[in-house]
Amino acid sequence: TVQDQVERIATLFDSHLEVISDVRDLYRDRVALEREYATKLQALTKKAVDKKSKMESSFVVGDDPTKAWDERTLRQSTLNTAYDGIIQSMTNTAEDHVNVAEVLTSQVVDVLKALGRKNEETKKKEMQFFQKLVSDRDRTYAERLKYDEECGEVDLHRQKQGRAHDDRHAERIARQADQQRNDMLNCKNSYIISIEVSNKIKAKFYNDDLPGLEDVQLLQSRLVERFTKILQHAQALQSNHLDVLKSRLATVERFLAEVNPSKDQDLFSDHNIRPFSAPNDWKFEPCAFFYDTETLSVDPAPKVFLQNKLNKSRSKLQELRPVIDNKKREVEQFAKLEAAYDAERSLGNADEITESYMESRHQLVHFGSSECILNAEIEAISAAVGDDLGAQRPHSFKSSSFSIPTTCGYCQTSIWGLSKQGKTCKVCGISVHSKCELKVPADCQQGGASRSSSMLSRKSTSASSRSTIASIVHTKYHFLAPAVLKTPSPSSFVQPAYEEEVSYPTARVIFDFKATSEFELSVTDGATVSVLEPDDGSGWVKVSDTRGNDGLVPATYLVYGEDSAPTPTPSSFKSPGKEQGSGQYVRVIYQYEAGGHDEIGLREGEVIELSSGPTGGQHYGDGWWEGFNLIGQKGIFPSNYVRCIPLSIRRR
Repeated sequence: TVQDQVERIATLFDSHLEVISDVRDLYRDRVALEREYATKLQALTKKAVDKKSKMESSFVVGDDPTKAWDERTLRQSTLNTAYDGIIQSMTNTAEDHVNVAEVLTSQVVDVLKALGRKNEETKKKEMQFFQKLVSDRDRTYAERLKYDEECGEVDLHRQKQGRAHDDRHAERIARQADQQRNDMLNCKNSYIISIEVSNKIKAKFYNDDLPGLEDVQLLQSRLVERFTKILQHAQALQSNHLDVLKSRLATVERFLAEVNPSKDQDLFSDHNIRPFSAPNDWKFEPCAFFYDTETLSVDPAPKVFLQNKLNKSRSKLQELRPVIDNKKREVEQFAKLEAAYDAERSLGNADEITESYMESRHQLVHFGSSECILNAEIEAISAAVGDDLGAQRPHSFKSSSFSIPTTCGYCQTSIWGLSKQGKTCKVCGISVHSKCELKVPADCQQGGASRSSSMLSRKSTSASSRSTIASIVHTKYHFLAPAVLKTPSPSSFVQPAYEEEVSYPTARVIFDFKATSEFELSVTDGATVSVLEPDDGSGWVKVSDTRGNDGLVPATYLVYGEDSAPTPTPSSFKSPGKEQGSGQYVRVIYQYEAGGHDEIGLREGEVIELSSGPTGGQHYGDGWWEGFNLIGQKGIFPSNYVRCIPLSIRRR
């Protein structure tokens, strides 16, 4: 027991009451947060319900089902049921937060407030009692002071009596002195008695009364115990709240565990059954003003073209088949690896394996399409030419540029230009236009059938070029990792006969010229034209204008070189060697990695400008388009990986 420390003990009690008040404020603010969270969660779930109601049927039976459906149909979808469970769980959770806010207010905040108020009143009563004890003690102490005052009065009367021996009031003064002395003696007696009383009161005050006031252990213990029980009850309320929230999550987990994609797909299929028949095969349709049959022409010149194309297709098919076999094995190995990762998630990230598996499947499909195209070409041409395969001494043509006019070995017209618009046989030296390559008979004077396959086909992909994906699969299943072959791109097997876009030198017209026949071209002074064929000594040059019309003009009407440059325009500052696009744009919808030197990689969201020309853009080949990326690189890419951008959107 701390003696004579009532005020300090009262201050300690006040501190406990302040702690109770602070904790009450803490829970009050917690209740406010619970209510705010519940309000926001209710708004969120309401928004989710509205969104779900608008698209619920779309992900269950589709946008255009062929079979009637109702709410019972929607409830048959396991994914829809799980979605409902998530929303309902959040709705119930919002109510749970409202409920816990209510009970915390009524059973914690309000109770703490009542506890603090009650103990504050108890403390005030105890302090009032303490003040009364102190005042009673001080009143007893005051009795001693009265005796001192009486002694002073007796001494004063004694002095007066000593000075008044001969005074006529001496007798009266003597009586007063005696009376004062008696009063002093009475006061003395009272003082002595009060001393005894004060000692007794002091002993009682310090030994009995103060210890009773100072020993507030029972009162404070009850306060702390009651405070602790209230907080324990608050924890129990929150624990129950968490248990309820866990039950909400467990319900959602049960719904999610019951999601059955196969069942949902069957439900969708049942409501989207439509009659289907494959499109009819295309048939040959003769030109409206020129009658012809659907048989391939095997006249001498067309037969040469067919023989060369057949030889090239067979060479490409011979190269393609081992590539397809390797790609099939790669797909099978990736499938096994994907199954292993799905069965044991601890092996690593299955997404990388799945992406590689899907990419290999895509490549296999493209290779299969190339094989189908080549087989169709071989079958059609073989049926037409039979065993007549020509000389079987194919030329080894390679793309070339010509800084001076060179005569084409087939059409006898000039090949001219630094761009690769022509080809030269590296064996016999004959030069032809790219468009004339397949028209030249396969009778290379220094060639032979023994080397034809090696000259016209690519080098077969060998096992030495293999690289495995073991670098990304560090598991006990590494033996399943397929060997990824550095194969040619699928598009390289179905490229058109001439793939370079021809560009021609330009000249400026210095005189107006009016065409006088259908073989001539009208031009005006200052116009810029492309020189298709130079002057062959006749004094005429074949040119084309900016509208694509071509014809002959007098050679003396043109100037070349620096004098031919037109008046500078903003567009004239483009790079002189840069090929121009068609002005038609596409947006990439799937990422694609370039598989060959003639391809360009695609990034999702990227914008590509299609190239121009008869073999550019959408005219490149089956399933492949050609274009320029944002940094000016030209190449081909799968057409089903992009989507055309409408003109109205480009204008905006």
